[in-house]
Amino acid sequence: MTVLAHSAPKKGCSDAPVLKERGQHEVFCGLTGIIWLHRKMQDAFFLVVGSRTCAHLLQSAAGVMIFAEPRFGTAILEEQDLAGLADAHEELDREVAKLLSRRPDIRQVFLVGSCPSEVIKLDLARAAERLSEVHGPRVRVINYSGSGIETTFTQGEDACLAALVPQMPETEARELLIVGALPDVVEDQALSLLERLGVAPVRVLPARSADEMPGVGPNTVFALTQPFLGDTAAALARRGAHHLRASFPFGDMGTTAWLQAIADEFGVGADRFESVTAAPRARARAAIARQRERLAGKRVFFFPDSQLEIPLARFLTEECGMEAVEIGTPFLHRGLVGPDLERIAAGPRISEGQDVDLQLDRARMDRPDLSVCGLGLANPLEAEGLTTKWAIELVFTPVHFYEQAGDLAELFARPLRRRDLLETHPSRALRVEAAE
Repeated sequence: MTVLAHSAPKKGCSDAPVLKERGQHEVFCGLTGIIWLHRKMQDAFFLVVGSRTCAHLLQSAAGVMIFAEPRFGTAILEEQDLAGLADAHEELDREVAKLLSRRPDIRQVFLVGSCPSEVIKLDLARAAERLSEVHGPRVRVINYSGSGIETTFTQGEDACLAALVPQMPETEARELLIVGALPDVVEDQALSLLERLGVAPVRVLPARSADEMPGVGPNTVFALTQPFLGDTAAALARRGAHHLRASFPFGDMGTTAWLQAIADEFGVGADRFESVTAAPRARARAAIARQRERLAGKRVFFFPDSQLEIPLARFLTEECGMEAVEIGTPFLHRGLVGPDLERIAAGPRISEGQDVDLQLDRARMDRPDLSVCGLGLANPLEAEGLTTKWAIELVFTPVHFYEQAGDLAELFARPLRRRDLLETHPSRALRVEAAE
């Protein structure tokens, strides 16, 4: 089979000691995942059972216009609901019935738990079963938690997809299942590559519509596109599916390693693999090279945020020539990110969990060229003279596979370019930032 252009370290950081922190941490709410999930699942509606704060979060994150009718909303828990003076289940049944009468295109309704609904112990799982009996089989009602209590914001997608797994029909067919919500154009690129490799049939979770729900069984092989899907992977494994262990498809080398694992599993020959991947690999390498000059030799520090940190650190160090000082991640799932961890050259500090104050002290001591962090930390760090990259932008932007490799590298090069301009031409830097 094709040999990767640069040989990766055999051990890398796989044996590195892990600094485990369980102190104060900053997290973004798992409800955020609805923003990209509702765009992906075109006949689904996400009904958050929560407070007005939940509604404001979704409206601001999605940029919803007042005259738009998106496929998500919030069933507001009022004071009488929180005090137990009203029957929240009756009100929920009424709201779902009203929603479906107004939106006949909806085939799946997700009842999404929030911090308020979990605090008052509202049983949304039972409500989903009851509503499925009422509105099924045409409409399926499913429950998952998007609570921001002790979670990362990407776990909203993981919880959603894990809730779908029990709904998937049983199949004995040998199929490849691609798992993870990707923008349609990126998903189409991946499916085109797999089709040209001769890998078939290929199914996707989440499917774009309820009618396209994939099956799962003992002959299902699945490949993850996102490193934060631990619960979904476990749920698929319980249904008998086999996980393909591989680096995640970021950049040239990550994408090639991901495709190589699939090619090996499905018996794709070396010549065919090379002929299919040679051109897009060359485009990816050229696109990365345009940003590498600014990134090479720079030191990067990852605060824990999305669980994308280890695959992204692999991309930046292996393909862009950066040096990782610390790679912090909310949860280190070796079963999923192990292949990427092995490809990161030994040296960086690996941390799991967070104690914000202690990690800020380490960042101030290390003085990295670039800090990848959440929104709440970015401005304070910038005020201290540290250049930052918003971690959440890496989730909302198409960054997977060959054709997005240059865009991914550019996301990290942009704040460095802005810093350089501020140091030399402050007025010009402000114009560039406004344009971006």
